[in-house]
Amino acid sequence: MLTTLQNHIAGSFRDAHGTGTLDLIDPATGEVDGRIPLSDEVDLDAAYAAASAAFPIWRDTTPAERQLALFRIADAMAARAEEFADLESQDTGKPRATLVADEIEQSVDQLRFFAGAARSLEGRAAGEYLAGHTSYVRREPIGVIGQVTPWNYPLNMAVWKIAPALAAGNTVVLKPAESTPRSTLLLAAIVAEHTPAGALNVVLGARETGATLVAHPVPQMVAITGSVRAGMAVASSAANDLKRVHLELGGKAPAVVFADAPLQKAAEGIVAAAFFNAGQDCTAATRVIVHSSAHDELVRMLVDRTHTHARTGGPREEGVFFGPLSSAAQLAQVQGFVDRLPAHARIETGGRRQGDRGYFFEPTIVSGMRQDDEAVQNEVFGPLLTVQSFETDDEALSMANGVQYALAASVWTRDHSRALRFTRDLDFGCVWVNTHIPFVSDMPHGGFKHSGYGKDLSQYGFDDYTRIKHVMTALD
Repeated sequence: MLTTLQNHIAGSFRDAHGTGTLDLIDPATGEVDGRIPLSDEVDLDAAYAAASAAFPIWRDTTPAERQLALFRIADAMAARAEEFADLESQDTGKPRATLVADEIEQSVDQLRFFAGAARSLEGRAAGEYLAGHTSYVRREPIGVIGQVTPWNYPLNMAVWKIAPALAAGNTVVLKPAESTPRSTLLLAAIVAEHTPAGALNVVLGARETGATLVAHPVPQMVAITGSVRAGMAVASSAANDLKRVHLELGGKAPAVVFADAPLQKAAEGIVAAAFFNAGQDCTAATRVIVHSSAHDELVRMLVDRTHTHARTGGPREEGVFFGPLSSAAQLAQVQGFVDRLPAHARIETGGRRQGDRGYFFEPTIVSGMRQDDEAVQNEVFGPLLTVQSFETDDEALSMANGVQYALAASVWTRDHSRALRFTRDLDFGCVWVNTHIPFVSDMPHGGFKHSGYGKDLSQYGFDDYTRIKHVMTALD
């Protein structure tokens, strides 16, 4: 299947020049289930050359033409939704039964949103801001964009990256995560059918390939979704020739629960947001911060809900909420956090690997945590939920904001004034009230501090892939 996909990309991917292959591991079994050829510098040069050649062609298409192309790509994805879901489940181990509704349909909607954004080029009104001269603003594509996507949502993140870039008139060289390339290759094959040759180019490889992609002299902008470490490396590399940078990095999202909150609703929402995709989500609810008077009741509800609604298992098993962790390394990372829990921590449920085949880890809830504990401060990226208690609003806010990440948070309360204060004062790029983790294509996603900068989704995400030019003309 992988070879077939490569052959359908119509020049967007070139076979490697002797750099070898990389095994693809099924996370549900831990066994090899495919191999990919690794791109080398010659491949990357060719990909950027193709993107550079395609840029003036794609840039000069009208917004209506770009919109139509994206609509056709979205329609093709919708028509092949089951095929996309099969590939995504194969690479990630996610439950196959819910993938179309949970992720493929979302990707289709996001493509359609950015198709509409292609015809919404905002600029200030033309006028005589200096006597005798007329000024106006042009919003233009940036050029060739280098992009790197992660392994936790391979297709979704590819769409988040390429849709606004192509809608704005840019061309792209994209590297998917080395362990999850299949759905991206199928997407590239579809894009190639509806855009000029070279508008989207896919290269395959590991971390070194991504570093070379970022450092390459051709792209005017680089955009990644990944870890804080990767983001810092990208920002440092891009600074050498002043490339624009778009970073969507890690998270450590708090769910602040007050005594007046609808506790059962909170427990249901937090469990879903904590354990969806095995907690491998930068917006996952990872830290419950609950008022001391509601602590014991909420912990009981969280544990009960986890037992009934957060089962892990293989991608084809019935009644499974989340699948395995992505790799042996990710399994070891999560187990390491559990093994290093301090003596004052209490494992309420979970805390162990499930089975001895694949990378499954039980949904885990740990209470008794303190603010400076490792599992509170650092991103686990697994099915591990910590619980802390607070006494005052100020203490709750301090605990919520007291980490290096600032991507997403939620506040649970029936008090409207309190909700307004916390949505103002929580230092996160997205704040939910009495819910946690829903996304819509129309609203921006992106964080502050070590969670990066730039926005995905929404008109703001589209604007990030444009540049502004002022044009002034003398009237005489």
